[in-house]
Amino acid sequence: MIGITATVPLEIVLAAGRTPVDLNNLFITSGSSRELVAQAESAGFSHNICAWIKGIYSTVINHGIREVIAVTGGDCSNTIALGEILEQKGVRVIPFEYPLDRNRETLQNQMEILRVKLGATWPEIENMGVRLESIRKKLKQLDQLTYGKNVVTGSENHRFLVNSSDFNGNPDLFESELDEFLAGVRKRTPRSNEIRLGYLGVPPIFTQFYECIESLGARVVFNEVQRQFSMPFGQKDIVEQYLQYTYPYHMSARLKDIKDAINERQLDGLIHYTQTFCYRQIYDILLREDTTIPLLTLEGDRPGFIDGRTVLRIETFVEMLQAGKGELF
Repeated sequence: MIGITATVPLEIVLAAGRTPVDLNNLFITSGSSRELVAQAESAGFSHNICAWIKGIYSTVINHGIREVIAVTGGDCSNTIALGEILEQKGVRVIPFEYPLDRNRETLQNQMEILRVKLGATWPEIENMGVRLESIRKKLKQLDQLTYGKNVVTGSENHRFLVNSSDFNGNPDLFESELDEFLAGVRKRTPRSNEIRLGYLGVPPIFTQFYECIESLGARVVFNEVQRQFSMPFGQKDIVEQYLQYTYPYHMSARLKDIKDAINERQLDGLIHYTQTFCYRQIYDILLREDTTIPLLTLEGDRPGFIDGRTVLRIETFVEMLQAGKGELF
């Protein structure tokens, strides 16, 4: 078992015979996420460090994970220090960096370093890429059923796409569950007359987030970053595939992806989730300058049920959209 702090080239990890575990998903679905944050703070992590970093630390320690791929470029700068702390605890930490300038040669070199450290061959990696692409095509179908056929909820879309970051450690079992879901969902009656929302930013730290939105007569039909986890690009070249992945690079690629989704999915509004103490909050400025539909910015700190203030803001935003007002929120 090998932990990952963010999306990495899974083809390399699986071809090397490792079982990838997305530490973010393991943390947030643990049932004790608040306790994990408190545990890290007791170990010396300050209050003004992102809760995800603290949760990852405690998750690694509690699960006895001895090997971690730390994404030290293109994700969270705190991961650099986290990796050093984990090394002091006896964890083997393998750094991986996405080049900010989206340089193909630099990314290929990073993938080669990872390949050598894990002990996979390129033919094995390419074969694994073919295997995973068959699952990713089905995830693309699920996404299309969300915004095109209107038979998949925002929560269901989120769940499958966010778990494609590691395929729950078992691509075969993941595909089996996905096949069963797709077979059942196609029999549903399409939903109608709902406010159509796009969700931007990292997955929410709140629980019951999507359920809250749907209780108000709206539905998320675009999960920006979760969709990126699923690698919906259809690239046969593994290096090009991870160059198309927008999240680690310049904001311009994300903005284009969002604008395309606004048009293709006929979005009425956007919700931009930002994590407390994260530098990516600053991107809210660019989103507000470059998008033309109403946008609500939410901030989350610690894991737990969505709080009353946030619920009220979402409710007011949805009511505004239902009333047909056009100003930014």
